[in-house]
Amino acid sequence: MDSLIAAAARALAAGDALGALKRVALRDDPPALALRGIAMAQLGEHARARELLKRAARRFGSGHEALAHARCVVAEAEVALAMRDLRGAPGTLAAAAAALEARGDRANALQARLIAVRRLLLLGRLQEAEAELGRLDDPPHGDDNDDRPPPVLQAVAELAAAELAWRSLHTAPAQAALARAHAAAQRSGVPALQAEVAEARAALERPAARRLLPAGREQPMRLDEVEALLTSDALVVDACRRGLHGGGATWLPLARRPLLFALARALAEAWPGDADRNALIAQAFRTRRPDETHRARLRVEIGRLRKLAAPLAHIEATERGFLLVPRVHEGDAAAVAVLVPPLDGDRASLLALLADGAAWSTSALGLALGASQRTVQRALVELEAAGRVRAIGRARAQRWLAPPLAGFTTNLLLPAALPLT
Repeated sequence: MDSLIAAAARALAAGDALGALKRVALRDDPPALALRGIAMAQLGEHARARELLKRAARRFGSGHEALAHARCVVAEAEVALAMRDLRGAPGTLAAAAAALEARGDRANALQARLIAVRRLLLLGRLQEAEAELGRLDDPPHGDDNDDRPPPVLQAVAELAAAELAWRSLHTAPAQAALARAHAAAQRSGVPALQAEVAEARAALERPAARRLLPAGREQPMRLDEVEALLTSDALVVDACRRGLHGGGATWLPLARRPLLFALARALAEAWPGDADRNALIAQAFRTRRPDETHRARLRVEIGRLRKLAAPLAHIEATERGFLLVPRVHEGDAAAVAVLVPPLDGDRASLLALLADGAAWSTSALGLALGASQRTVQRALVELEAAGRVRAIGRARAQRWLAPPLAGFTTNLLLPAALPLT
């Protein structure tokens, strides 16, 4: 490795992309192309970065320079991840990780596996991401020894673990992972990584939902407060994910039953009193002039809701309407809570639905929101332009997801002579 390549690699390790480019900007050999690609990625020029990394990989080939080729594949995969281009074959990245591991480059092999984990998180495949994260050979918070990953990778791994815990609504593990990520980011000395960790920690303190209270009042709730409410014995009508929680563990999804959810929410908002029949009809059927057909339909839908919600609550008929009676768990006083998104409106509800990490089609979102598919598509286009949602796939296979907890900086170093510190 010549001195300019080594100096450019050290500059990239410190997050100085411009300093790296000053040293290799005019060179066209494979190591310089690779370093230029990483520098462009750090500057946000992802399309140009991918082009340079692909050129470097072709020039390295897969023969006697297989190690450098694998590093380029991993770097290009990370840039693709930053672009939210998830069309790449996971097998290619897995093969590159195996090649790096076989040749003793454990740091970059770990980087490749972390990219795979983050890709699964972006796709909302939380169980697979958790399994992959658990299979990492070197836990980022393991015992202190010479084989521990470099601080940059420790921080990235902990950010992935925090996002997984966040999406699974486990705030204590998320906070612990972010604390470890903060310590690792400080050791790395990379400002961009430190900023990512700081933003992720600040996000935990922001309101994640609101709890509706009597007399039209409401209470903003952080994610840890939401978790405490959902794990309590209260019956929670969750308007963020469109379902019912009860007894801390029971979950009744109603995202695909919008009419039943509307009735459940109206009954919960009226608790501890009963809900008027005309108010229920107006809420569920969106009409202000009910007739006998609406009342008959209301009885049918209440019957369906009563059957579905039987493990969580009773629904009793009263003189003026219907009364929600939550089941009492282990002798505790029963309570009913209504949880709504932090912002009102269809777009807030859309973001709340996407926040579960699952990939939604526009037809499913329209069904859950009680809106037309075209209305949902227009809202998604606006939210995508604002960076609030992202799409994967094309045409009828297109799905929409929420953005991840935080982005990830590209800090992969290709030269084998330099440690990733």
